[in-house]
Parts: sequence; C-alpha cells; structure tokens
Amino acid sequence: MFKPVDKNKQRIKRHRRIRFSIKGTPERPRLNVFRSNKHIYAQLIDDINGVTLVQANSSEFAEINGSNAAGAQVVGGAIAKRAIEKGFKTVVFDRGGYLYHGRVKALAEAARAEGLEF
Repeated sequence: MFKPVDKNKQRIKRHRRIRFSIKGTPERPRLNVFRSNKHIYAQLIDDINGVTLVQANSSEFAEINGSNAAGAQVVGGAIAKRAIEKGFKTVVFDRGGYLYHGRVKALAEAARAEGLEF
C-alpha cells in the first residue's frame, strides 16, 4: 500500500543529521534558516550557551514578500548587517535541511555580499 511522504518530516530528519556536525560557538555562531510558505527567517545561534544572538525575518519588512528570492535577499542583508554590528564576522551556515537553492541560496549569497564569511 502506498504511504504518502511527509516532506517536512524528511526535512527535520535531514536537519537533525546535519546538526551533528554543525555547532555554533560564541565566537562563530550558527546562521540558521527557516522558510515557511509566506516568510523566511534567519537567526544567529550560540549552541554552547543556547541563546539567539541576532535575528531577522521577512515579516519585519512590510514592503517585501518573504516567499520569493528578492525577499530572502533583503533578510540576508539585514541579518549580515546586524551580525557585523554585534561583532560577528564569521558564522557557520545551517540550511535547516532545505536544499541550497532558491530562497535559501539567495539569503546566503546576500549575507556573504554584506560581509559575513562562511
């Protein structure tokens, strides 16, 4: 019998598998990405202390659409500017189990363009 595939459960499994090798430190935090159907979210996380250091999301900006690559670029630029203001130059990129394609790629490339290194 055919069993339907739950894509989000598969993504969560991939994310857990990736997280075994990716850890954020106070000096080099983890840049985590989450995308929903309407918005995209990014945050810098220190896994050792369990705190979020910086965050940005598309719902903060009324003029952008978070469900497309242009909106992801704005969020990527915003997270990079905020991170550099707080003194974080290098980060570890955590794509959250998503493919490095589309909105996730646009966010990452915009963050790199603003000066974040990963």
